[in-house]
Amino acid sequence: MMHRNNQLGCNLSALMNLFEKYGGVPTVSRIVSRFYREVLERPTLRPYFEGVDMARLISHQVKFISHVLGPPASVYEGRTLELAHGGLRITGAAFAEVAGILRATLVEAGMVPEDVDTVMGAVARARTAIVES
Repeated sequence: MMHRNNQLGCNLSALMNLFEKYGGVPTVSRIVSRFYREVLERPTLRPYFEGVDMARLISHQVKFISHVLGPPASVYEGRTLELAHGGLRITGAAFAEVAGILRATLVEAGMVPEDVDTVMGAVARARTAIVES
């Protein structure tokens, strides 16, 4: 059986269990909301979100993270990572800070270390599409 990969290069059948295991969209919504509260509290990250409709962004990210965790690709129909982040001048340091916040948020949400590592592996693979050198 052939396994589809999403745009982060993750085997969707392997991640499918993560989406279901942690309660689907309601849990992802709580994680994403908590994540952005933390991000917006950081003076180094807040400027990236000036003028951004956060309700829209959070809704979009719930769909994207749900897609990363495994539901069918139809859940996420947004732009590629390159298009979504192009021109934002995201630094490696900002990416690392956001990744650290995401890791802490996932742990706080009760995700087991092996599953956190799986998600963070997908995040690491996305770095080149997001960070501008």
